[in-house]
Amino acid sequence: MILVHVEVARNIKSAVDEMSKAYDFIKECGVFFVLTISNGLPVGRPFGAIIEWNNFLYISTADTKEVYRQLKFNKNIQIVALKQGTRNWIRVNGRAEECFDLKIKEKILNECPVLKKHHDSVYEPYFNIFQIKIINSEFH
Repeated sequence: MILVHVEVARNIKSAVDEMSKAYDFIKECGVFFVLTISNGLPVGRPFGAIIEWNNFLYISTADTKEVYRQLKFNKNIQIVALKQGTRNWIRVNGRAEECFDLKIKEKILNECPVLKKHHDSVYEPYFNIFQIKIINSEFH
């Protein structure tokens, strides 16, 4: 019984380490691409704001954008980032859920200055965030 708990703890620590490594790499890249599905086809666009908190990644978008509607319809998401000046890149697959927590909105607004160009407050109705649970990540 104890071995099972130790193995579960190792798996949790491994998943958290993987998520942290993925976040650090993406953050270092600056710009990353978010891919969603539209009419059965992949659609990608550049993003620049991402945070890590409580073992999840968070991104922000406005509910006026197609990416918002695509993630609401199909929660599968892929993030791809290339470290500038290298051939090092990452692919992260995950599931996105809209998040309404004002503390997390405040955190992403404070940690990602680029968002302050678009949003003055966490209370803006079109300022939305998605929580991303990583399914897997691949470093290349």
